[in-house]
Amino acid sequence: MRREWHEVRSSGSGMPGTVISYGHWGRPILAFPAEQGSASDFERRGMVDAIADLIDAGRVKLYCADSYDGHSWARYDLPLEERAWRHGQYESWVIDGVVPFVRGDCGGAAEMITTGCSLGAYHAVNFALKRADLFPLAIGLSGNYDPAAWRAWGERGDAVYFNNPGDYVANADGSHLDWLRSQVSVLLVVGQGAWETDPTGALPSSRRLAALLQGKGIRCELDLWGDDAAHDWPWWCRQLAHHLPRFC
Repeated sequence: MRREWHEVRSSGSGMPGTVISYGHWGRPILAFPAEQGSASDFERRGMVDAIADLIDAGRVKLYCADSYDGHSWARYDLPLEERAWRHGQYESWVIDGVVPFVRGDCGGAAEMITTGCSLGAYHAVNFALKRADLFPLAIGLSGNYDPAAWRAWGERGDAVYFNNPGDYVANADGSHLDWLRSQVSVLLVVGQGAWETDPTGALPSSRRLAALLQGKGIRCELDLWGDDAAHDWPWWCRQLAHHLPRFC
């Protein structure tokens, strides 16, 4: 399996970050690690091995990105609005840096899938809902999709609103909602075992977001795994390996 490290910079902010690519060809998958994780986590935790058959067969090319959570959402000493504003720097890196890099590496425009686990699932789904023109499919594994639930404090403003699917999807209407309905699909996967409800809130949050998206007519599938399925890497490996083949 071809494996390459890349330093990618945003054309806007100049922020650097690491992307590790796996494979030689296939539908591009942009993967986000769990909270404060690094681009190497998917390999170290078994996720790359879990889908190695798809990578080796040229069905997917996997791009694993660094997180920025330690400077944004995981800075619990900062008010939520400041955390959300800082997340905007990461968003710029992904949109203005990572996306052009992936397209160039793939030889042109290609429909990307986003995926991630835990806080990475939030990133995968949030990016797809905000930029469905770039990411028409998101696979979220054990995500909590409500930043207001992340030890939040302080006043909430536009930065939080436009990064909280529970806010901006709830108010979506008109031509933009019609566009989302035609453009994006979301798959939310979550277990019902250890740590999926307490302390992560992933199970109730996934259920709420699925109901919201489905109520808006946005394509969304909720896949609930059993009481033995925990908020942990071995299960995310199994879940990604189970679902990904039907999309590539």
